[in-house]
Amino acid sequence: MQLVWDNLPFLLKGAGYTLLITIISMFFGLIIGVIVAIARMQGNRPIRWIARFYVSIIRGTPVLVQLVIVYYGLTDYGITLDAIPAACIALSINIGAYLSETFRGAILSIPKGQTEAAYATGMTSAQTMWRIILPQAARTAIPPMGNTFIGMLKETSLVSVITVTDLLRSADLLIAQYYVYMPFYIGIAIMYWIMSTIFSTILERIERRLAKAY
Repeated sequence: MQLVWDNLPFLLKGAGYTLLITIISMFFGLIIGVIVAIARMQGNRPIRWIARFYVSIIRGTPVLVQLVIVYYGLTDYGITLDAIPAACIALSINIGAYLSETFRGAILSIPKGQTEAAYATGMTSAQTMWRIILPQAARTAIPPMGNTFIGMLKETSLVSVITVTDLLRSADLLIAQYYVYMPFYIGIAIMYWIMSTIFSTILERIERRLAKAY
């Protein structure tokens, strides 16, 4: 493991890209997820069907295929993206579809009586959604969102196929240099585990704090 220790700064740089892509993708995935969840529950049928089709096509295709379409496929149409923005776009679109279902379930779990009470006080549909429904739905959605975040942290290893020097690709580059496999793969497995454990601990504390608020 001495080789891993000697090359730790290089691996940590790769871990930094892994975290950067995870956080950016999760942020935009949250925005997409909320918009799509609301679109699927409102009365306009074409919008509802478009949102449903988006969720279906994204959940029904591998994230690796989505990555290569965004990075390699779009070049056929004159759209060339750098590897990291392409990774963030593809993963945001992917995670947005899954989070939309999380948010939709959380919103549907809010008793209808609260919506009716909000209308009775004179609130519009938009005000009811943003002031009454979404804050409560967000609390319900926190645990599955946490699982999604941890899952995405590990799925970012796929971005190595589009030349992003994330943690896995950093290890591959070192393996190509030293012709030694196991120490580097064990090393990055430990680093993924540490990152997952840290974020799991943070999310558990957030869940406990929100539970106390009730």
